[in-house]
Amino acid sequence: MATTSDIKNGMCINHNNGLWTIIEFLHVKPGKGAAFVRTKLKNLTTGKVVDHTFNAGHKIEPVRIETREYQYLYNDDMGYHFMNNETYEQVAIEKHIINAPQFLKDGLICMIQFHADEERPLQVELPSHIEAEITYTEPGLKGDTATNTLKPATIDTGVEVRVPLFIDTGDWIKVDTRTGDYSERLKK
Repeated sequence: MATTSDIKNGMCINHNNGLWTIIEFLHVKPGKGAAFVRTKLKNLTTGKVVDHTFNAGHKIEPVRIETREYQYLYNDDMGYHFMNNETYEQVAIEKHIINAPQFLKDGLICMIQFHADEERPLQVELPSHIEAEITYTEPGLKGDTATNTLKPATIDTGVEVRVPLFIDTGDWIKVDTRTGDYSERLKK
């Protein structure tokens, strides 16, 4: 068992019969009254973020989490299949614990967080950016690069993103998987 003095950002705890990760915290010592710790917690199963206040010295139960590198293979009715590149062990993961399943491509390296004691996958994090090829977009007109206007484009994963007017079909772009936004055009 640990206490509130052991709290760190990124720490995972068992709280209210669920696994929560600490996003941020603040130790508060008011001039009058007892000290307390104000935290922002994120539920690992639902993704819900809540504010919670612990009294100073409150006992918390830390949970050991391991992050491992896995390669995405394919998906079917059993789930999304990933492979550990060191042990070649494969694991099927449900769609709801993947942060951006629409951007998964064959061979993409992802980070999977496991509950170390139960060997249960908790969360799948894609890289912050992926490279994608534009499979369809309306052609841009010459001289349309001066404005900040965006147009819809479909990438090779089937997702529609907004891109600048100078991007054409067949171009490679970098896409932010956290927001789904266009980042830059790549030279291929």
